[in-house]
Parts: sequence; C-alpha cells; structure tokens
Amino acid sequence: MAELVGNVLVGQSGGPTSVINASVAGIVSEALNHECVEEVYGALNGVLGILQEDLIDLAAESQQQIRALRHTPGAALGTCRYKLKKQQDFERVLEVFKAHNIRYFFYLGGNDSQDTADKIAKLAQAQGYELRVIGVPKTIDNDLAITDHAPGYASAIKYIATSVRELACDNEAMGQGDLISIVEVMGRSAGWLAAGAALAKRRDHPYDPPHLILLPEIPFNQEKILEDVRRVLKRERFCQIVVAEGLVDSDGNYLAADAQTDAFGHAQLGGAGDALAEIISQGLPGMKVRVAKPGLLQRCAAHTASKTDADEAFRAG
Repeated sequence: MAELVGNVLVGQSGGPTSVINASVAGIVSEALNHECVEEVYGALNGVLGILQEDLIDLAAESQQQIRALRHTPGAALGTCRYKLKKQQDFERVLEVFKAHNIRYFFYLGGNDSQDTADKIAKLAQAQGYELRVIGVPKTIDNDLAITDHAPGYASAIKYIATSVRELACDNEAMGQGDLISIVEVMGRSAGWLAAGAALAKRRDHPYDPPHLILLPEIPFNQEKILEDVRRVLKRERFCQIVVAEGLVDSDGNYLAADAQTDAFGHAQLGGAGDALAEIISQGLPGMKVRVAKPGLLQRCAAHTASKTDADEAFRAG
C-alpha cells in the first residue's frame, strides 16, 4: 500500500488547558520526521480558521518556538466553540483541505470536537477523498469517551488540590467551629475535577479538608448536606466543601444554571457555590459561609502544571 503523501493540518478547539500546546509541539516535531509529510499547517481558531482559510505554516517556526509550546498555557493557535451545523460548512472544510492538499488532520479537543472530527472523516470517505483524521484528546473535565484519562486533567486537579490545601490553612486560622468554606470547581456532568480535590488530603489523614465533595453524578440532598456539615463542625474548626458546578437536585435540575446555552446547546453553568451557600445559611443560621471560585485558573494555571501531564500531552501529539 502506497504511503499517503500530503500536508498536515493542526487545529485546537474548545477550552484551552495548561498543556494543550504540548500536543501541538508533539505533532509538529513528529510530522517533520516523515517524508510523506510535505507541509505542516496550523488552523487559527479551530474550524473557524479552516472555514476562513486562515492557515499558518508551522514548519516555518523555529525549533525553539516549537519546544517552548511544551510549557506555554492557553491555545497558541487560537480556539473556538463553533459548531458546524450545515452541510455546506462541512463541504467548505473539505474544499479547503483539497485546496491545500491536507491529507492528515489533527484536531485537539473534547467530546464535541471529536464529534466534529468524526463527521469530517466520514464526509471525506463518502467523497472518496483520502484523508487521515486524528482526534487528539484534550479536556480538563476528564469526560472524554474511550480514554482512561485525558491530557489537561492532571494539571487541573493539581491546581485545585493545591488551592484547596492552601485555602484550608486560611480557614484553620479563621474558623472557630462556625466557618463553612465552599470551593466551586468546573464539571458539568462529570465529577472528576471535584473528586480530584481529595488529593489535598495528606496520606493517613482522612479528616483533612476537603471534608465534603459534592459531585454532579449524585443528586443533591439538602437535609443530608446540612447534617453532614453539622457533623464536621462538631469535630473541626471549619467545614470545607468542594462542589462541582453541574450539581443537580433529585429531579435532575441544575442547582444553578443560566438561561443561556453555548454553541453546542450546553447550559451555561456557574453559581452552584453561591446557591449552596444560600441553602446552608438558611439551614444553619449564624454560620459564616464563604465561597471561592477558581474559575478559569483551573484550566490555565501553568505554574502548577503536572510534568507527567505535559509529557503525556506531548506524546499524545
């Protein structure tokens, strides 16, 4: 079977991570070692860059710049949350691929991005255009199908666990048996980030914070959480809770959700921590309740990035 000769195109999609650029570095470094690869292009801002034919020559970048990507947060090529909805959009993507002889397409992203890559691959096959589509896993939520874990997750939980541990020191100083500290972390329908906060605990210290972790997979029970908080405060100076933004009630409704949705139809979340604080304040009058929201720092904090995570991201590319 003859080797497929042509050009490589790399695109990034969805929310950045602190190691997503390491995968780009891996792709470029490896692609340049293969004779079947003639050029290596990058699509600016994911599929939007492809639709607009906004491509750059990554092979022209210095090796120093490519190596630096291994330790650079954000998404160097730019990213987007644009959903290809119309058939003409997919046709346009393939038109650009043919114009630039793209035979290898690497798309970095989570579930929605991999779905897009799959549809592009199927269209190319249907049209008889020989194309290799490679989905490169990327998500801090760690909810990508058919993976044990995804690049980006380890760095995110390292930041979360570190922050929770440091916040616990502050709470220990301020608490007098009447302080409830809530940390709201990302996680729409997967509780991996919230669960990862347990790494803040020291070995053989089961009572270390976080004392309570609320996952989106387990419906929220108001009476139980109030009972659990009371139990912790009988033993500790404060109660530290980590809650996922996608926490739902017994009816499957988000504890906090905006009426707006993103391009893929997902509800805009945020506010689970505040909603939980209100419930606790009403259920346990007189308690001091504080809410901390790491927000976007969870996905872009390169100063606490996991070396193993960065190395895996590079090898994934």
